[in-house]
Amino acid sequence: MPTTNVPRKRQLSLRLTVVARRMRMQFDESIQGSSITRAHWTLIAVVARNPGTTQKFISQVLQISEASAGRLIDKLSQEGLLRREASPTDRRARHVYLTERAEPLLKEITSVAAVNEERSFAGINDGDLDTLERILKAIEANLEAVKCGPED
Repeated sequence: MPTTNVPRKRQLSLRLTVVARRMRMQFDESIQGSSITRAHWTLIAVVARNPGTTQKFISQVLQISEASAGRLIDKLSQEGLLRREASPTDRRARHVYLTERAEPLLKEITSVAAVNEERSFAGINDGDLDTLERILKAIEANLEAVKCGPED
């Protein structure tokens, strides 16, 4: 499809989608043969960055239902990678933590991610990264501000 007739913002939207997909695929290829799936490593990463987080928070960050987040947490808890603790302030809530068994896996994931990030951002300087971060935050804020409904 020639890009000359396609509006620039649409071209950039498509490029963002393609880049995000390629980055996910590259990471998936890097962990191929591992016992962990993308859904598992993303959940582990969220809990590592937010120890004691809740299922609700995890579902929001991963943009999945609370039920789906619960199933993932259950699976990783059964595998000994996560543990749940009752909240001292809310009897319905349970806080999620990584276990010691998850630490080697987290190190592996972090290492693979670092290699992929170096490849993806090769030749891009800190100033450009700052600009990219600012722009992506603005796009994200714009998307958050828009309430999409059936009439959109």
